[in-house]
Amino acid sequence: MVEESRTAADPGGLAAQGGELAALLGRVAAARDRAAFAALFGHFAPRLKSYFQRLGAAPAQAEDLAQETMLALWHKAALFDPARAGVNTWVFTIARNLRIDALRRDRFLLDPDGIPEELAAPGVAGDERMAVMQSEDRVRAALASLPEEQALVVRLSFFKEKPHQEIGRELGIPLGTVKSRLRLAMARLRAALGEAQ
Repeated sequence: MVEESRTAADPGGLAAQGGELAALLGRVAAARDRAAFAALFGHFAPRLKSYFQRLGAAPAQAEDLAQETMLALWHKAALFDPARAGVNTWVFTIARNLRIDALRRDRFLLDPDGIPEELAAPGVAGDERMAVMQSEDRVRAALASLPEEQALVVRLSFFKEKPHQEIGRELGIPLGTVKSRLRLAMARLRAALGEAQ
């Protein structure tokens, strides 16, 4: 009967099996059980990717964040406490925190207003300020190298913090085009910044 309830959307039949998820996580924590991790990965990875995309991440970034979440699950499995939260809650809390960290990193790299206040304070060493200024110059140069339509979407999304749908309405382009331009722009920025280091 349990086998019949397993669907194509949930081939492992784990969605309704909170206890089974906890048992799998326990096996990962206790014995680094790869089969248990594979089952957890099969259950959570697609859900995490969808979650990140609903939050506005491009598909490639959503996949990266999903994999980063699963890697954190592998390393932190022993920290899971079923008395404090269910497995789903615990995993999606890790995911949410990783998304917040990613947004902070992106905002720091793409800050158009110059040096962050905490680095501009008098107590910060001159070499640290110089490193920040050089990094800022590389980011500005990388942004300037983008095609105008990609640069505009990046400015509206990251500097003006506009949702993707609003950007699409403002520019008169479909939501998919907004996301595609952002994904292409971020790939170009990563490549340009990687070469500059």
